[in-house]
Amino acid sequence: MIRVMLADDHGIVRAGLRELLGATGDIEVAGEATNGQEVLAAVREGGFDVLVMDMSMPGRSGIELIKLVKTE
Repeated sequence: MIRVMLADDHGIVRAGLRELLGATGDIEVAGEATNGQEVLAAVREGGFDVLVMDMSMPGRSGIELIKLVKTE
């Protein structure tokens, strides 16, 4: 089972991705985040294998977040 974390500030996008990924049978949505701070908190907690992230969320830019996620 692949555990995915969804990060997007738009609920409709997260809901659509959750539906698509859930339909595969071997992918589980392990969590969701709506901004950069929630992403970093989730990364620190762990519990997922893949992060699917919007590049323009409130707070930090996507590029900056990728660098921070990488160092965490």
